[in-house]
Amino acid sequence: MAKKPPAPTLESIGIELLIPYANNAKKHSDEQVAQIAASIREFGFNNPVLIDGDNGIIAGHGRVMAARKLGMTLVPVLRLTHLTDAQRRAYILADNRLTETGGGWNEEILKAELERLTEEGFDVGLAGFDKEAIEELGGGGDEYTRKVEPPNYEPKGEKPAITAL
Repeated sequence: MAKKPPAPTLESIGIELLIPYANNAKKHSDEQVAQIAASIREFGFNNPVLIDGDNGIIAGHGRVMAARKLGMTLVPVLRLTHLTDAQRRAYILADNRLTETGGGWNEEILKAELERLTEEGFDVGLAGFDKEAIEELGGGGDEYTRKVEPPNYEPKGEKPAITAL
């Protein structure tokens, strides 16, 4: 039976002390980093960076890039000191790959959630769903943008309606 790893504790660390993994195979586009930064700005830094005992980043390279973009000086981290070198390197790959494989979306629930958020005026782009992503998931992307556009009302009465921003 494998020995249970020690529970990591949450700490804050200076962003300048974090060391990106030189062989990180996951790429982050400028657009993705901007999306992560927008998510951090909206929701907070709710997913700590995973680091090793020497401040090497195991998981969270994109979050660190986004934090730098936001001018943050401290980020939350969990220090994983129980991993062997091979486990650490394998986990770096697994952390990214396992979110891409298997699973999927319950499209009916996803559409309902996107509709509710849109009706409440929430920018679903902050959750990573732009028009193209919605279309890829089998939805018509326009149905999520149409709800935020004002309806086209015909003016009633003799005088034309006058409005100003």
